[in-house]
Amino acid sequence: MWTRTWRRTGSLPRALLGVARARARHRAAHRRYDVIVVGGGHAGTEAAAAAARVGAETLLVTQRTDTIGALSCNPSLGGVGKGHLVREVDALDGLCGRAGDRAGIHFSVLNRSKGPAVWGPRAQLDRQRYRHFIQSELQATPRLEVLEGSVEELLVEEEEVDPGRPGRHRVTGIRLEAGSVVLTTGTFLSGSLFLGQTTSPGGRMGDPPSSAGLSRTLRETLGLKVGRLRTGTPPRILKDSVDLTLATLHPPDRKPAPFSFLNTHTHCKQLPCYLVHTTPGVDRVVMESLHDNTHIQQDTKGPRYCPSIESRVLRFPGRKHQVWLEPEGMTSDLLYPQGLSMTMPPDMQLRLLRQIPALHRVEISIPGYGVQYDYVCPTQLTPSLQVKTTQGLFLAGQINGTTGYEEAAAQGLWAGVSAARSALAAPPLALSRTESYIGVLIDDLVTRGVTEPYRMFTSRAEFRTLLRPDNADLRLTLKGFEEVGCVSAQRYREAVRVKEGLQEAFAALGSLSRSTNDWRKSLETSSISPAKAGTLTAVELLQYNDITYDTLAAAFPQSLAPFLEFSQRLKIEAVYRPHCELQKREIERIQREEGMSLSPDLDYLSLPISLSQEVREILDRVRPATLGAATRLPGMTPAAIVHLLNYVHQTNHNQNKTKQNKTNQNPSGPGSRQGERAGAVS
Repeated sequence: MWTRTWRRTGSLPRALLGVARARARHRAAHRRYDVIVVGGGHAGTEAAAAAARVGAETLLVTQRTDTIGALSCNPSLGGVGKGHLVREVDALDGLCGRAGDRAGIHFSVLNRSKGPAVWGPRAQLDRQRYRHFIQSELQATPRLEVLEGSVEELLVEEEEVDPGRPGRHRVTGIRLEAGSVVLTTGTFLSGSLFLGQTTSPGGRMGDPPSSAGLSRTLRETLGLKVGRLRTGTPPRILKDSVDLTLATLHPPDRKPAPFSFLNTHTHCKQLPCYLVHTTPGVDRVVMESLHDNTHIQQDTKGPRYCPSIESRVLRFPGRKHQVWLEPEGMTSDLLYPQGLSMTMPPDMQLRLLRQIPALHRVEISIPGYGVQYDYVCPTQLTPSLQVKTTQGLFLAGQINGTTGYEEAAAQGLWAGVSAARSALAAPPLALSRTESYIGVLIDDLVTRGVTEPYRMFTSRAEFRTLLRPDNADLRLTLKGFEEVGCVSAQRYREAVRVKEGLQEAFAALGSLSRSTNDWRKSLETSSISPAKAGTLTAVELLQYNDITYDTLAAAFPQSLAPFLEFSQRLKIEAVYRPHCELQKREIERIQREEGMSLSPDLDYLSLPISLSQEVREILDRVRPATLGAATRLPGMTPAAIVHLLNYVHQTNHNQNKTKQNKTNQNPSGPGSRQGERAGAVS
């Protein structure tokens, strides 16, 4: 049921708006879409754009078109682990990386003191510029339409389920006929806002109330297990009311590193951030306000790695906590106090802020508040993010129990790809955790589930030295074009150029071989120990800390200078090459396991192999798609994995033997020339 009418993301003169809406209603009534995406946040925009890039006629439905691409909480992008996701989304031709480059006002790479594999590209963003870029990109995307409306329920059928695909139900649309539906509801699935003792329906302050009907459809009609999570946001404060002389200045990086592989530079003037710390007075105000704070009294799980100031004080009393004062935009008069999410009454929020010296005269523009919302337990999804029991229904973002823009964008892109391929009758694809952080994220969700809002960290990936932010294009762009179909020809050509350039550069480096004594003399380096004898190639020499590619190119300009644009990438590749070789062998073993699929209709409770009842129940509940996914389930024992492996081997052997017997008994079947001629004649 629509509560608003369709209009494109671009603005229209008021006199023409009525005509546009009438035409939109007519199109909506007479058009079939391959994919419908519900929600215009980070997951929804990436899902809609990805589905359209794959070739599906796509409709994006959102409550308000003017909030598409809005940065609901902190106007920032990236970070440790999260920055990896942004670069992978960009490598698959997603939107958020290019939007970040267009709107970034404070770029910095976190974890600089550690190895490049765990660097965290991050940027503070201008809210308006980011939103406008996303909206303009969607408006220019072929095969994508936008409808302003509220979705109350799904259209579900049981009679027309495709017997060749798993699932008891089939979702057909939202009062519109569609091949696939992607839900990206964020915090708007039965969302509630909390401020002090006041509670109201909604998923974000200032937006229409969220839909309880959709949550009811998921629970009652589709029989999905639904839980509840919470999050929060800090107050926005007036910059002119802050004494920044009492804060520690933190400038941006001198040379901003763009998120997107297509960009060589960023677009905005860079602004500083400031650091302050909490005081004992902050703890005191938190304790005095607990009886007036309904949100903090709830037992609903919140984000452990981005907790409210109330949760921090209760968990670590007496500790000094960091608070980052971050600009909200180039022309904004507001600062975002990261680290001070709170849900106490507004008057207590002001008292708390003024306990910090730099904020002793601060004024609040918008108070902080809490949000509680429903989520679907993600173990009920396949690796393509489709609901196992419902054909054509895909979920992405906070509805799957994650937190953060980056996690939402990554899921949204892959759900959009999967929904489009499903609607266009293309075979499903999956991203392995051995090839991407997106694969790690999805595998963690669908095999392990969540007990609290999930956040990406580099520690979640087993192969960090291979899955680096600098090589996401080599890992994913070629696959995105050749197999997935979501990458443009322009980006593909650039990725091929980079790949070939790196290969040529490494060949040139490998051809330069000198004795250690010659290297010490020609480069005047002290890194190579005088005790070390023998020869070294230039690739091996790059593994030394004080040797850069620029240094080598200056010594051998004829062979190395043509590849100076790749200097940092070549240095990183050379440093990690020995570690990557070891990891590649381990990845080959895991990929063999991932290649052993487990039938979705396996009756684990009566499977004729030696498994404990606990293991059977785990397998029956999660129903992993592959043997590799089964090995990562909490509670699975090594003995159970061995028995399951033997069963898969034996089953595959029997199936292959049966196929061979049928072929021998029917030599003129479809695989023979005679069968081909018969088919051609008929």
